[in-house]
Amino acid sequence: MTEHLNRLTPRQIVFELDQYIIGQNDAKRNVAIALRNRWRRMNSPEEIQREIIPNNILMIGATGVGKTEIARRLAKIADAPFVKVEASKFTEVGYVGRDVESMVRDLVEQAVGMVRTQKKEEVKLKAEQAVEDIILDALIPPVHGSGIPKVKSDNGSDEMPQDDAELNQRTRERFREKIRNGELDSRKIEIEVQQNQVPNVGMIGGAVDDVSMMNIQEMIGNMMPRRGKKRKVTVEEARKLLLDEEASKLIDMDEVKLEAIQKAENLGIIFIDEIDKVASSRSGGGGGPDVSREGVQRDLLPIVEGSAVNTKHGVIHTDHILFVAAGAFHVSKPSDLIPELQGRFPIRVELNSLTESDFFQILKTPKNALTKQYEAMMESEGVELEFEEGALREIARIAFEVNSEVENIGARRLQTVMSLLLNDFMFDIPDVIGSGSHIIVTAEMVSEKLSALVKNRDLSQYIL
Repeated sequence: MTEHLNRLTPRQIVFELDQYIIGQNDAKRNVAIALRNRWRRMNSPEEIQREIIPNNILMIGATGVGKTEIARRLAKIADAPFVKVEASKFTEVGYVGRDVESMVRDLVEQAVGMVRTQKKEEVKLKAEQAVEDIILDALIPPVHGSGIPKVKSDNGSDEMPQDDAELNQRTRERFREKIRNGELDSRKIEIEVQQNQVPNVGMIGGAVDDVSMMNIQEMIGNMMPRRGKKRKVTVEEARKLLLDEEASKLIDMDEVKLEAIQKAENLGIIFIDEIDKVASSRSGGGGGPDVSREGVQRDLLPIVEGSAVNTKHGVIHTDHILFVAAGAFHVSKPSDLIPELQGRFPIRVELNSLTESDFFQILKTPKNALTKQYEAMMESEGVELEFEEGALREIARIAFEVNSEVENIGARRLQTVMSLLLNDFMFDIPDVIGSGSHIIVTAEMVSEKLSALVKNRDLSQYIL
């Protein structure tokens, strides 16, 4: 579990984050240290490991500046289970929303899925051989031998097959080669696919929590017999349907669950967005919604502090899960959170609002830049798209100006601007603009197409 983290030094983590996120160096440094500290803890003496708690992080910044993206990319870099939840889900009057423990259960489900995928990859070769045999049996059913020995010719080679079993075996080997070469992918065969008959279970009477309901459904599902369903599909489709089924038979789910819980406990990252929505503004006075908000904070507290949560896969301890909370804090302040919860997020990072220069770099530098996405989409139609540097600077200027005058939604404004700029082209391809065309986006084209967006503020207020 620690081999992958061993290669990720804080500088290497920041370098990886720089491939996708522009600016916000302070936030990147802090999350890089937090991630590296996990490896340091797991390689510390055993008696001190339990005492080293993660430095949970509170990110403060407007929408669209990269808070969620930093946490999501960090989880991908570390190959760690990652769950994002909105704190506002827990603010409904009477707690109609999900209970706070559900985010930990979601994290375990994510971890189980990751470990299961990894285990299936390990047994993929064996599973493919089993699938190959099933498809071969459907094409050429095996015939048992009659016990008649084969006759050898004078030169030592086999003569014509002496019985049906030998002929059958030779035919199967020829078809096996055809299957491997993909020559029979369009041939229709009949296979049996296993189906687990799990009925939808509803409870009459008192409320039943999520984990109890999941356990009841799993118990009933295990009691119900697995039934096979005959399906007529092509060899190519059969290979896809059967591969997952055969791989599942080869892995030990008890081992998967145990490893997944350890992965979630030691590497899991839970991102709590909109934490400012449950902060009670002291200046507001009175009760009402603030009472509910403070209640949500008190429910979050034991999870962040460290507690045992029951899941369908077993008990998970949250002591060493990394929690990253984020909020804009336009109305409230971080100090409006209850002191106990503030203390559980000792690292506070303020993310900067994006500048015009940042917008230009976002369009040009990241691996997943919007410009590269549009280029790839048009390339699928055989159309080449090219952006001049002046055009990118003009797009950045307009996006920054609209954010300043209307509503600051950060980098998401670029999606609006790019959509308005290129929608006509996207509509005309491939009917009017055919394959082989070359579109060059210039600064003059950007100014012409987007001038109304900046000049007409009445129009701008209706654009996201």
